Amino acid sequence: MGFPKTEYYQLLRTMLCFATPTFVVLSEVILANRYPDKLPEKFWTKRLKWIFAPYISFSVIDALVSYKMNPNFDLGGKILKNIFLGEFEGYFVLIIFQFYILHYFVTKYKISMNLLIPVSILAMIFHFKILEGNIAFVKEHVAFFKIPFTAWFAYFTLAYVIGRNYKRLSETFLRYKWFTLLGVLLSIVIVFVLFKAGYTSVGSRRIDLLPLTIMLSVAVFAWGQLIPNFKFVNIISNYSFGIYLIHWQVQRYWGASIAELFSGTFTRVIGVFIISLLISMSIIFIVSKLPFGSYIVGNVNRKLPRAKRIKVNDAA
Repeated sequence: MGFPKTEYYQLLRTMLCFATPTFVVLSEVILANRYPDKLPEKFWTKRLKWIFAPYISFSVIDALVSYKMNPNFDLGGKILKNIFLGEFEGYFVLIIFQFYILHYFVTKYKISMNLLIPVSILAMIFHFKILEGNIAFVKEHVAFFKIPFTAWFAYFTLAYVIGRNYKRLSETFLRYKWFTLLGVLLSIVIVFVLFKAGYTSVGSRRIDLLPLTIMLSVAVFAWGQLIPNFKFVNIISNYSFGIYLIHWQVQRYWGASIAELFSGTFTRVIGVFIISLLISMSIIFIVSKLPFGSYIVGNVNRKLPRAKRIKVNDAA
């Protein structure tokens, strides 16, 4: 339908890009909290079956959809590029597996975060500068340069520290919950100032999204302790990996048609979001009932452990 002719729409899109690095933060916080010393047996087996296998499945599905939309397409080449270069929306699986490997080395060799945190921040800044530069080789192979973990390294190290010390930090976050909101506000101001100064690229690879992502995550860790355990949230959590893989294909097929049902940018964005979510979840539900469904949409039918809640009075 086209972008509205207002810079604030682009600013909102920019801030919403916190979602991708937040996936890194939440994943590593859980890993570091559950496996602070070493990865358990069958760790790799489970992730190859229920994360990497769906990635392979959707590498093929994305190529088939692309071929259907444009028959003059190198189907075999597209499948190989999807698998090895992540040339579709599922590319982040390749990055998260790099973080699994990094977590393995950090726990095995007891690497100090006092050293790794500043190194990781510098590595991120350097990676972003390379991507934003005018190096011909980088521009020609930009698909490859978005895969190395260094573009998200600082999110990993900071999340690792939070996860290792989660019990103590969660109580601190709750005690200073109003300050977490102040941190979120200040982080938004940083993005706004840089955006107005000309840093207008829309994407997750922005260094100013680092404080925003961390502060939003901390706010969730703080305020989430006060929110009841809604069943719908658990359902979304179970379906989230499948939603991540399938939503782009849903929007490629039906996004424009859904948008035409609404008038105005705001209602279109909300409408496309909600309807795409429901269609994605419906497809995931059906596929998950197949004998091999978990190898396509992930392990949807697993039971989530009930989270232990901190009593507010004890943490206040």
